[in-house]
Amino acid sequence: MSVHAVVFDIGNVLLEWHPERYFDRTIGPERRRAMFAAVDLHAMNDRIDLGEGFRDVIYAEAEANPEWRAEICDWYDNWIELAGPPIDHSVRLLRALKTVGVPVFSLTNFGVESYAYAQSHYDFLCEFDRNYVSGQMQVIKPNPKIYEMLEQDCGVAPERLLFADDRADNVAMAASRGWQTYLFETPQGWADLLVNVGLLTREQAQ
Repeated sequence: MSVHAVVFDIGNVLLEWHPERYFDRTIGPERRRAMFAAVDLHAMNDRIDLGEGFRDVIYAEAEANPEWRAEICDWYDNWIELAGPPIDHSVRLLRALKTVGVPVFSLTNFGVESYAYAQSHYDFLCEFDRNYVSGQMQVIKPNPKIYEMLEQDCGVAPERLLFADDRADNVAMAASRGWQTYLFETPQGWADLLVNVGLLTREQAQ
């Protein structure tokens, strides 16, 4: 089945997302483990990805957990250090697809304000033909609604979409809707797939 558009997740596909790594560096692994055990920071981030205010959610969580207040505020104050660095080979693949005329979409769990902030630092996030950002859509992967909204908006048949995501549950939901999928592990694996399905040449996928 030919591919008419390629859909990229962003976190850990185009941009590394490992908040634990940031806190390991700033407060040490032992204290970081204690903080993540005491406070559900990923649930906090899900609220942002669902469209709640970026600073408001984080600062409210900090006030609710005074023993970790400074560290939780860091999630907002130094957020760009949590979100990075770019995965350079994946960025090259995004741009190679655009160069050969393949439409490229984002489908990402990301807050409204945090996505705009990321775009101000990473120009490739401004290069998609269509952006599907959970904070704007107020639904997150793997809820089937977000996939349905993309399908209805872009007008590409599900079986003509090729989707890369690093989370198996997100990929499984897309596959259940008939999308072609790739569980992202390495940019080289993604490059090989893009070559194998005929979207890029080996040289273009370097």
